[in-house]
Amino acid sequence: MSKPPIKFRHLSIFIEVARQKSVGKAAEILSISQPAVTKTIRELEDILQVKLFEKDGRGIKLGRMGEVFLKHAGASVAAIQQGVDSVNQAILNAAPPVRIGALPTTSARIMPAAMQLYLTENVGNEVKIVTGENAVLLEQLRNAELDIVVGRLASPEKMTGLSFEHLYSEQVRFAVRSGHPLLRHKNLRLNELRNYTILMPTQASVIRPFVERFLLANGIPELPSQIETVSDSFGRAFIRDSDGVWIISHGVIAHDLETGLMSVLPIDTSETKGAVGLTTRADIEENTSLSIMMQCIRAASARLHETV
Repeated sequence: MSKPPIKFRHLSIFIEVARQKSVGKAAEILSISQPAVTKTIRELEDILQVKLFEKDGRGIKLGRMGEVFLKHAGASVAAIQQGVDSVNQAILNAAPPVRIGALPTTSARIMPAAMQLYLTENVGNEVKIVTGENAVLLEQLRNAELDIVVGRLASPEKMTGLSFEHLYSEQVRFAVRSGHPLLRHKNLRLNELRNYTILMPTQASVIRPFVERFLLANGIPELPSQIETVSDSFGRAFIRDSDGVWIISHGVIAHDLETGLMSVLPIDTSETKGAVGLTTRADIEENTSLSIMMQCIRAASARLHETV
């Protein structure tokens, strides 16, 4: 008649009893009952057909055969743990990194919420998020240096070989610090902007054509004092400490508007509205980690705009 197999619980409980020299202490550490510990040790002794422990005063200690078995039991448990660790590491290494290019309009508003959702999935892979001008990010996307770009839809000639998924639409705003002199104008004329320093999106930014068309349509071919930038940190600091006007996508300053740190000038910019979404290479094969990330971005976008 074949002997029943030795199970992992036999080994782990035996090792803990040997370490503590007490059934009661071992049971407490392992969070199981003393009778369960005693039963398991007896099962192991029956399988081995030897006595593993002997009395030692009020406690117990390993017998001669117990000492012999402990060396092999410890090595077996260590080997199993190494195997578990190796499998976990292989799973982590198998998950490829996700490399995201985020335009300022999404890096400050959508991506933090999306990352919170992604972290709850415990994918365990590396995530890289970079920001910059749309042209630079799209070039990195084409060169497979990025897996996805999150932001405004680029012009048609820049979308060759790329695919776009629309998430929502937003428009350009003329932002100023709270208490700005222009906010006192009931009937603000765009020509008033000539008296202030304007923060303009750079030539390579995706919203620049929208801004230029809007200004031209309203009789302003150029502004005498302007600074070109796509840096949201610089823009935020400059506007906070000056009477400058920041022409920027709504998403970049949404939190500043909500907290009252900034206000938007009463200028109808609805014609600058454009699509914001996910841009990927047309031939890309989504892996699991990228697919989960895209789902999280979609969910974060949906939640945000449900509350708007």
